[in-house]
Amino acid sequence: MDCIFCKIINKEIPSKIVYEDERVLAILDISQATYGHTLVMPKTHAKNIYEIKEDDYLYLMKIVKMLAIKIKNNLNAKGINIINNNDIGAGQSVMHYHVHIVPRYDNDDFKIKNIDHSKDYNLDEVLNKINNKKES
Repeated sequence: MDCIFCKIINKEIPSKIVYEDERVLAILDISQATYGHTLVMPKTHAKNIYEIKEDDYLYLMKIVKMLAIKIKNNLNAKGINIINNNDIGAGQSVMHYHVHIVPRYDNDDFKIKNIDHSKDYNLDEVLNKINNKKES
């Protein structure tokens, strides 16, 4: 596999390991969007949330929760963002499933912008499309 995360998992590329077991690897993100920004990935390659096996996903999220608590407490973060991007259109840059744990601090300059589109969308229409129902 020519995946950079697979190479990190196989120790072909060095990394700063936060946690490792037989199924999961967690490393410090080289970009450090905030202090302690960590990536958690399954050791079994899966491109995204659509492809990861359910048991691998559930196990990985158990580790994400454990690490989020540890990172928040040990780094004195004010909060934690858990982020997962799927597909290029959503900002996924490495095509190996991974979850970002982003510790948050006062004045950390990290931004997630929520925009209110409540007046732009018909929620019944959205719900029907998600559930693949015909308009009533």
